[in-house]
Amino acid sequence: METLSLLIAAGSSDVPAWVLLAYLVAGVCFILALRGLSSPESSRKGNMYGMVGMTIAVVVTLVTHEIASLPEIVAAIAIGGIIGFTIARRIAMTAMPQLVAAFHSLVGMAAVLVAAAAYANPGAFGLLVEVASGPEPRFVLDPVARVEMALGAAIGAITFSGSVIAFAKLNGNMSGAPILLPARHVINLGTLAGIVALTALFALTTPVPGWIFPVILVAAFAVGFLLIIPIGGADMPVVVSMLNSYSGWAAAAMGFTLGNTAMIITGALVGSSGAILSYIMCKAMNRSFISVIAGGFGQDSSSGGDKGPAIDRPYKSGSAEDAAFLLEQADKVIIVPGYGMAVAQAQHVLREMADMLKEKGVEVKYAIHPVAGRMPGHMNVLLAEANVPYDEVFELEDINSEFAQADVAFVIGANDVTNPAAKTDKTSPIYGMPVLDVEKARTTLFIKRSMGGAGYAGVENEVFFKDQTMMLLSDAKKMVEEIVKALD
Repeated sequence: METLSLLIAAGSSDVPAWVLLAYLVAGVCFILALRGLSSPESSRKGNMYGMVGMTIAVVVTLVTHEIASLPEIVAAIAIGGIIGFTIARRIAMTAMPQLVAAFHSLVGMAAVLVAAAAYANPGAFGLLVEVASGPEPRFVLDPVARVEMALGAAIGAITFSGSVIAFAKLNGNMSGAPILLPARHVINLGTLAGIVALTALFALTTPVPGWIFPVILVAAFAVGFLLIIPIGGADMPVVVSMLNSYSGWAAAAMGFTLGNTAMIITGALVGSSGAILSYIMCKAMNRSFISVIAGGFGQDSSSGGDKGPAIDRPYKSGSAEDAAFLLEQADKVIIVPGYGMAVAQAQHVLREMADMLKEKGVEVKYAIHPVAGRMPGHMNVLLAEANVPYDEVFELEDINSEFAQADVAFVIGANDVTNPAAKTDKTSPIYGMPVLDVEKARTTLFIKRSMGGAGYAGVENEVFFKDQTMMLLSDAKKMVEEIVKALD
């Protein structure tokens, strides 16, 4: 609360007290929203707090600022709201990561457009300061505002282009394998250094050369592109979280430029929470946070994810009846959901299968890997949607030791997060990432569409060919439905 008060006090001497109080209430709502979103049980309430806070911030801003055309603003809000409502109603859970990446790109572009508008017409934003220059007063763009403007625009541009690449990778328009450019780190560091130098020149030069601001934008768009293309599919959930953080810092920088306390508070909360989540995920994956945000620093060209076509090797294949027999004879079953479950929308029938097993006296648990799916918490959201009890869902560090005591590890649509190559193959793009030890169970059942093709990171899973593994080759939902029939 003290931090919020300090933010409100900064540059707000001419703002009415009720406005500051309203922004403070909005800030508290955003904090409560973040707290609520930390758990599936309270996520709905967290979303409601966020909606209330944003409504307060938008209404107060519209009421207290001179709007050139209020009907146009209201119409734009209505159009955007209808589009957002329609997308939210129609979007499939499998496409949620792509949607998040797309929305991040819009936040980044919004920061760029606001910065461009402020640069083109600084007088309308109150960014001109008087300088002594002869008998006639002369007004120039405030040097401090120039720095804030350049930083907000640059971070926004990086967020936009990086999010576009993340969307393309998540949506299958680009390969999920790392795309490693020669001397990419030298190029990235050189471009970032150039942006910093141009920002200093932009702030210190009067009058401002007209070419500097556009060049900063072009360089920042290039950096976003260059940072994300070397990052492989296994690290994509961290990228989504990181881009979320970038969008927050872009909004905060523009909040300082415009003197808008709500933008500063909101941007700082989003930026810091996104950065903390990215760090936690990197730690869980045994990844270096600096390496990931630097665009896959430390990977070499030999560790690309695409290992070519799958090798024709012997494996054990089974039917739904075989799987049902093994499951109902087990004392303990650990279910490992992955992106294949999301694609097939199999979470509801999976919960039905688990309920039937529990009625037969089988202990059932769910094991969630930090990066299962395509965004943080993807599997948790799907299981919560299917009303899976929260006390049956466990994170990797809490359940990994239990696979050795499990009779069956039931893997539905997961690959990279169960691949032991992460522990043994130093040339693998997932090397060093903690994985779920499903191969330690007495029997491992893998639901997979076919043996052709590897996981999102492009690495073949050796567990498929082990003696205790039975491959159930089918659509995930169809296979689980057949297992349910066999159990019944």
